[in-house]
Amino acid sequence: MNQLLFVKSSVFGDGGQSSQLADRFIERWQSHYSQSDLVVRDLISQPIAHFDMETITALSTDASEQTAEQKNRVALSDQLIAEVKQADAILIAAPMYNFAVPSQLKAWFDQVARNGVTFKYTENGPVGLLEDKPVYILATRGGQYHDAGLDYQVPWLKLILGFVGLHNVKVVLAEGLNMSDAEKSIQSAQQEIDSIQLS
Repeated sequence: MNQLLFVKSSVFGDGGQSSQLADRFIERWQSHYSQSDLVVRDLISQPIAHFDMETITALSTDASEQTAEQKNRVALSDQLIAEVKQADAILIAAPMYNFAVPSQLKAWFDQVARNGVTFKYTENGPVGLLEDKPVYILATRGGQYHDAGLDYQVPWLKLILGFVGLHNVKVVLAEGLNMSDAEKSIQSAQQEIDSIQLS
């Protein structure tokens, strides 16, 4: 059984352009793998609370000393990390809002990037602890940012994925979706999805 974890973060839900590109990727994935399992982590219909002092305190408190509320907060992080570990590959649909990823997606990463669990600090700097696996990013944005040197979305995603040990990252980019070349950009992204070599 080949498992794909789909992390969905468009505030427009199924109507979002990144979600629609994800549907195309998932259809191809399921056609490629006769036995596959899809796990959907929908960050819009089931939002994750943004990081706060209580959550950070819970994650840094020894299990034997945690309160019931702290155990619940840690359990969420444990569940999200387990989904990442169990997946054979990860699909992240990531639109750009105000030069960055959706805050809902940032909240997911805040729970997954966990000291001593998915990364650790060493004398030579931080080391990711997750087993590397393919990560496919479908990055959408309304304007043209890549060639203008204003893309802070994809570099950040690659940075934090690599921080926890996920370096095998493939990016499909669809730009100018609020401009006149939107249809051309979507078609190009669709073609790129169709040409991805699935192992």
